[in-house]
Amino acid sequence: MYGFQPSESFGPDVAGRYDDSPRGDEGAAADLLAQLAGDGAALEFAIGTGRMALPLAHRGVRVEGIELSRSMVDVLRSKPGGAALNVTVGDMTSVHTGKRYEVVYLVFNTIFNLLTQDDQVRCFENAAGHLTDTGVFLVEAAVPSAWLPTHSYASPERVDLDAVTLDVCTYDPATQILDENHVHISKDEGIRFGPISCRLTWPSELDLMARLAGLRLADRWGGWHRQPYTGKGMHVSTYRRA
Repeated sequence: MYGFQPSESFGPDVAGRYDDSPRGDEGAAADLLAQLAGDGAALEFAIGTGRMALPLAHRGVRVEGIELSRSMVDVLRSKPGGAALNVTVGDMTSVHTGKRYEVVYLVFNTIFNLLTQDDQVRCFENAAGHLTDTGVFLVEAAVPSAWLPTHSYASPERVDLDAVTLDVCTYDPATQILDENHVHISKDEGIRFGPISCRLTWPSELDLMARLAGLRLADRWGGWHRQPYTGKGMHVSTYRRA
C-alpha cells in the first residue's frame, strides 16, 4: 500500500479504539495459554493494549510483553493491572528481554503484520531465543484462504441506520501482501479510514520458519478449545525445540 508505514499504523487514534470490538474468544485463549504456562512465565509479542495479557495475568501467570507502539502501551498502562506488567518497547523481531519463558505467544493474526518473509523468520528466531528448554511458542492466525474470496473485494463489516463500515482489500499473490482499508462512513462522524497491510502466511510456511529457528511443530488446533484443525478458518499452532 503506497505510503503505508507499519510502525505508524497503531498510533493514538487506533490505540484508543482498539478494544471497541473484542473478538469474544479472549477468555478461551487465556485459559489455554495458562495451561501451557503452568507455573512458568509468559511473554507476549505485540502485547498491545493488554487485551490478551491482562486476562492471562488474572489467571495467575506472570506476563511480560514486547510492543512497538508506545500508544498501545499507554492504553495498556491505563487499565487495571496494566501498570504492573513489564513491557519492553521495541521490535518483536529483534528485541530481547534478557529472560526466558515457558510460553511465548503471538496471537490475533499479528504474525501477518510483519511484511516480509525475512522479518517473519526473525520473529520465530527471537521467540526461540526467549524459550526455556521445555518452552512453547504459540502462534494463532487465520488460514489465508479464509480472507481471500478473490484478489480484490469490498464487503460490509457493519451496517447501522446512520453508519456503515466497509472492508476494502486487494491481494498480491506474488508478495502475499493483503492491502486492507476499513472505511467507516457515518452521518455524524463523516469518513474515517483504517489502512493496514498484512503478509498472509500459510501454516506450512510457518512450520518451515520454525525449523529455521530450531523449533518443530508440536500441536495444531482449529481453535482455542483444542478442536481438530480442518484447514479452514483459523489455527492455533505450538512449536517446541527440535
